[in-house]
Amino acid sequence: MTFRLGLTGSIGMGKSTTAQFFRDAGIPVWDADAAVHRLYATGGAAVAPLAALHPAAVTAQGIDRAALKSLIAADPSALGRIEAIVHPLVAADRAAFLASTTADIVVLDIPLLFENRSEGEFDATLLVTAPPALQRARVLARPGMTAAQFDLIHARQMPDVEKRARATHIVETLTLDSTRAFVHALIDYIRRVPHA
Repeated sequence: MTFRLGLTGSIGMGKSTTAQFFRDAGIPVWDADAAVHRLYATGGAAVAPLAALHPAAVTAQGIDRAALKSLIAADPSALGRIEAIVHPLVAADRAAFLASTTADIVVLDIPLLFENRSEGEFDATLLVTAPPALQRARVLARPGMTAAQFDLIHARQMPDVEKRARATHIVETLTLDSTRAFVHALIDYIRRVPHA
């Protein structure tokens, strides 16, 4: 039976880097954000239903996220209609990933895992975290990111202390070497310890 590890963490905590360390160790990783990008790309399963909802959101490259954000800003109730289309498609993408693998461990990278209260769907969860000053510095180093944008995103996410209380495992991503070592140790632990 495949062990399902839910990977999560707030913006700037090092989640993408941690996910890559699992991939480097041969562990299949499903990425929720990447699934949405596939669904929104030209020919993606979300394009036609979202086009019916908001034709202006469709471009030659697929769905324009900025146009969807503008729609939601103008009509907050649109978010529920968009989620009703996208969430089942993302769930189907994840189910297809799980059905396609025979690996003993898989990682499911889900940014809003705790916000969506979906931890019960996993055998364990791993929270990626870092001190607030390091988180802020990482995010502000991203091209085009402003302090105001970071503060807005940060305010919408569940506080890190609450995520820590819910997580099965926690890794502080202070250095690449320590994070990589943690990932390898966790893989070894999952394979060594019997799980119900």
